[in-house]
Order: sequence, then C-alpha cells, then structure tokens
Amino acid sequence: MSSEQTSTTAPDDAGTRPRRLTYAAALAALEGLALVAGGVWMLVLGLTGEPDDRQQAVTGGVTLIVLALLPLLAARGLFARRGWSRGPAVITQVMALPVAYNMLRSDGVAIPAGIVLAAVAMTALVLLINAETTRALGIRGPGNADDAAK
Repeated sequence: MSSEQTSTTAPDDAGTRPRRLTYAAALAALEGLALVAGGVWMLVLGLTGEPDDRQQAVTGGVTLIVLALLPLLAARGLFARRGWSRGPAVITQVMALPVAYNMLRSDGVAIPAGIVLAAVAMTALVLLINAETTRALGIRGPGNADDAAK
C-alpha cells in the first residue's frame, strides 16, 4: 500500500490533527504502555520469583495488562481523531489521580512515581478538555447541537 493511498483514508474536511490532541494521545499511550510493563513485571515475578502470594501476583499482573487496554484504545482513537475516544481517555486520567495520591502518601520510590503520574494525568486532562481538541474530535457541547445543521 502506498503512502498516497493511506493519506486518502483520513477525512479531508477535518484538517490536520492539533498538537494538543497528539500530545494527549501520546500521554494515553504512555500510560497504557506503563500499565503493560507493570503487569508483565508482576506476572513474571509471580511466576518465577518468590512473592508472598503467587496467585495474587499473577492476578495483579493480568489485571494490569487488561486495564492497559483502556488507555491504549483511547490513544489509538485519539490519534485517529475519533470522538468516542475522549471519554475513555478522560476516565483513564481520572482513575490515575487517586492512584497518584496514594503513591504520594507512601514511602520511598513510590513518591517520585506518584508525582510523575499526577503530572501526566493533569496534563492529559487539560489537553483533553481543551476547545481545540474538542473541535478536532467533532464533539459538540449541549448548546452547540444545532450548529451541525448549519
């Protein structure tokens, strides 16, 4: 398949993807990949290491890998400029905030990780609710429903 054929599949009337939307998609993808990495790490430790509870480690690893699907699918939709993708992306960021808070209240290496997670989640939320991002995804607010008829 040539690059000319690929470029014609994108909607011509939508224009170029705003940088804010690209950044939000990249942050969602980064979160998804981090969840996959954490899940694989827990799974490997559960299967090969000496965890306190092998079943809990394996279950936790599988759960993290499955949870990674939400931000990864949202990132793919954001890159493709699909309006449905903003909802899962926002949900992912809102879910990340309490996790970051708990990491900040812990001891040791979790504190810097909590700071990074909170910063990424807040940045992604700001990018996702931005008016430019909303327009690029074709999302209309409640007061703008009649604008589509014009």
